[in-house]
Amino acid sequence: MPQPQNGNSSANHQPPLSAHELRPSFVRLDQHIPDILIDLKYAGYDNFIGAVVDGYQQACALLSRPAAEALANVAAELRQQNLRLKIFDAYRPQRAVDHFLRWASRAEDFRTKDRFYPSLEKPQLFEQGYLFSHSSHSRGSTADLTLTDNDGRELDMGTIFDFFGPQSWPESADVSPVQRANRDLLQSVMRRHGFTGVREEWWHFTLADEPYPDQYFDFLPTAEYTEE
Repeated sequence: MPQPQNGNSSANHQPPLSAHELRPSFVRLDQHIPDILIDLKYAGYDNFIGAVVDGYQQACALLSRPAAEALANVAAELRQQNLRLKIFDAYRPQRAVDHFLRWASRAEDFRTKDRFYPSLEKPQLFEQGYLFSHSSHSRGSTADLTLTDNDGRELDMGTIFDFFGPQSWPESADVSPVQRANRDLLQSVMRRHGFTGVREEWWHFTLADEPYPDQYFDFLPTAEYTEE
């Protein structure tokens, strides 16, 4: 989800930087955490706008090095419980957020409404804190994720990723005891390794001590990106 953190909705993103310029501090998650599962929703059509999002033409999950290292510690703890991490989104170029905003301005496009925001109209997505002009993802230390078993089957969290509504709040009472336990497990393990969540989304986490709290990047991640 396009969520800003730490009151950054009015911040200006800086000029785009290339992947080469960021090699010392951004890493590919599939190279950094070998057993992680990558399912970048915005690189396909299974998302709330129903299209490939600008900046996701090559599905490549990047995070800042500190966030990736913290996430590796999460994965190591989960491994002891025969669980794995599955990534829905990681670093998000600013141009992707701009794509979300263009979609939100098209009132005639409501093909995904029944699945992703059945109880809301597009203007309410802003009013209720689901869409913003800047996203913490563009700072490079935020990930959207869930838990799976060793075979890659997702644990039941009660809603799909990017469902806009109170049912997706981590503290929602409108889920089963098993679904709530799965959410609590995800929240607790992420907090233990330095991540913070948000009220509206059970899947969304930002590294508390993120290295670029005021920088919104717009470089394009590519499948050729490798750590140095």
